[in-house]
Amino acid sequence: MKKVFVIAIAAGLVSLSACNSSPREQAADNIESNTEAVADNLEDAADNVSNDAAEARLENKADAVRATGQNQADDMRTNDPDTNLSNGI
Repeated sequence: MKKVFVIAIAAGLVSLSACNSSPREQAADNIESNTEAVADNLEDAADNVSNDAAEARLENKADAVRATGQNQADDMRTNDPDTNLSNGI
């Protein structure tokens, strides 16, 4: 139930944020939403394992997925996709 609630809230926020956003901003938001969902699933899996080492690995993987998604979204927002230069200069 918790997962469904979080996904519903995330979908609502994405739809609200998409109202006045550029396509690049929407793409960045989608990247963040998707990686957040993957990280949440990894954390849920970590909660369900009985081995502490496996739980720690899954938690670390979730953190890495979140960081990667944030970096990719930031890159989408600040870099010009045609030239791959920061701020399009």
